[in-house]
Amino acid sequence: MARVLAVVETMLLFVAATIMSLLWGHTPIADWIDVAGILGSAAILALGCGVAFYYNDLYDLRLTRGLAAFATRLIQSIGVAFILLAGFYTVFPDTRPAESAFLSSFLIVGLLLVPLRFAVYAALRSRPLVERVLILGASELTLRIIDEIDAQPHLGYEVVGIVDDGGGARLALDGRLIGPLAGFSKLVKETNARHIIVTLAERRGRLPVAELLECQAHDILVEDGVQAYERLTGKVPIQWVAPSQLLFSDEFRRPRRYDRIARAFMRLVALVGLMLAAPLLLIICSAIKLESRGPVLFVQERIGLFGRRFPLLKFRTMVPDPRPSSEWARDNATRITRVGKWLRKFRLDELPQFINILRGDMALIGPRPHPASNYGLFADRIPHYALRCRVRPGVTGWAQVRYGYANNLEEETEKMRFDLYYIKHLSFYLDLRILVDTVKIVLFGRTGRPSVEYHVEPVLKAAGR
Repeated sequence: MARVLAVVETMLLFVAATIMSLLWGHTPIADWIDVAGILGSAAILALGCGVAFYYNDLYDLRLTRGLAAFATRLIQSIGVAFILLAGFYTVFPDTRPAESAFLSSFLIVGLLLVPLRFAVYAALRSRPLVERVLILGASELTLRIIDEIDAQPHLGYEVVGIVDDGGGARLALDGRLIGPLAGFSKLVKETNARHIIVTLAERRGRLPVAELLECQAHDILVEDGVQAYERLTGKVPIQWVAPSQLLFSDEFRRPRRYDRIARAFMRLVALVGLMLAAPLLLIICSAIKLESRGPVLFVQERIGLFGRRFPLLKFRTMVPDPRPSSEWARDNATRITRVGKWLRKFRLDELPQFINILRGDMALIGPRPHPASNYGLFADRIPHYALRCRVRPGVTGWAQVRYGYANNLEEETEKMRFDLYYIKHLSFYLDLRILVDTVKIVLFGRTGRPSVEYHVEPVLKAAGR
């Protein structure tokens, strides 16, 4: 939904900018000799606004649930768009449209986008567009799925009831239970459900297979609860996934074509990145040496592809300490230097890892490599941890942009859920999405922690990173 909305609004901006350029130019149709220039200027203005809107989370419908939140972010976004476009026009003055057309385009944008969003919000809440969901089972997974559906009203789901199977979460769900498992077929008809999510904690001998097949025959979507949770959250719920599901799944086999193309592309990006960032690298090196004694680079043994060890390179962000210390960022907060604080905030301390990419130790995108000293702890305490070694570790990754840094084993387990999702859904599109989100973090200095906090299920009561 967000992607469609972004495309529609960007096209609307393009049309508005084109019309304003033509109107303010007072150019008869017969004398239009610079139509390409007008369209180019309109496209630049529309793309500039689109980028500003994206990086101000205007298309994150979790944050802009209503018109008031949207209007506030729209004003901020237009300000950012002004700055972006002003900088672009300074470098490329020939692309700048007439001042009157430029200013009026922004006015038209505000007048058009607010009623458009109002219509979108009204449509999302209209009953004809709502998908009626019936949940089969009263387990802990049921609670989590309901929380996610309630947190994302823009998805258009309405939970019309929960079929009671006597699961462990039935007391917490008491107000939404509508009947027993024995009356499942009747409940489907009574609720007019069009989507069934199966969250039975115990399925052996209890899953109403015949009834579910009949539902599918009547064009009612039947979805496994684990898959539904994965789709809603962008992470794999490892506490509810059977090891056999991962062991025999084709989704965790790396596509060879993807691997070859991705490696070649990432190495090219790393080489170009090192050359372009050379002046910045020199400035950072100088700042580190001027502020504190010690080496410029921090080198640590990390775990890579297939469990192989390699020396990871980073800019040093802490005061050197010869004593053994914790690996957790939280425990080392007092050692972080002033330069290191800014390097970490904008992820600039990771720049030397372009060298790791060129050496083949890492990829640009993938799960963050863990210290070798933590491998035994994580392998013993985090379910399915070994699967992280199926792909090369990355400078940035799905867990980094969706969650950020971890400060204990429970949070590291949460990041593992995001890492498994990335490994399972490996694709060029997902890589591109991660890159775009990483740029957002670098430009705005965000931590990567999601705006709407994801659940950290208390599966493990321990600590680590």
